[in-house]
Amino acid sequence: MNNLTKLVIAIAIPLAIGGTAGFFTATGVDSWYQTINKPSWNPPGWIFGPVWTTLYVMMGVALFFVWKSDVNEQLKRTAITLFAIQLVLNFFWSFIFFNQHQPGWALVEIIVMWVFILLTIFSFAPISKTAAWLLVPYISWVSFATILNYTIWKLN
Repeated sequence: MNNLTKLVIAIAIPLAIGGTAGFFTATGVDSWYQTINKPSWNPPGWIFGPVWTTLYVMMGVALFFVWKSDVNEQLKRTAITLFAIQLVLNFFWSFIFFNQHQPGWALVEIIVMWVFILLTIFSFAPISKTAAWLLVPYISWVSFATILNYTIWKLN
């Protein structure tokens, strides 16, 4: 498989997962989320789409750098497995929070997700420093989202 095909697939995977999770987010935001207490520093709704799209593209590019690398296959497999786990957790956070209306359980889940993002960054770093750094904005945003999730849970 050539690198262009790998790049397209690597970007399409997180975008597809994110787009599917966006369905749960959109249905929750338009109903239940409007009725709960949120902190004054809660970002406006319009910002989430562009931010998440950018982060999913960056995640895909990071995955591409790892996938195309010529490192030990076990090292690469571990890194890609950790990436897949954090991506699945990313999907389920939206489902738990917005579809199931469970900010407490979503908080537990996002903390686990944060740990797996960190593990992914550490596993990407020996393979591609660029790939690891491409995930730093993602873990930063998820850190902010964790604090927001906690605050919403406490307010409600």
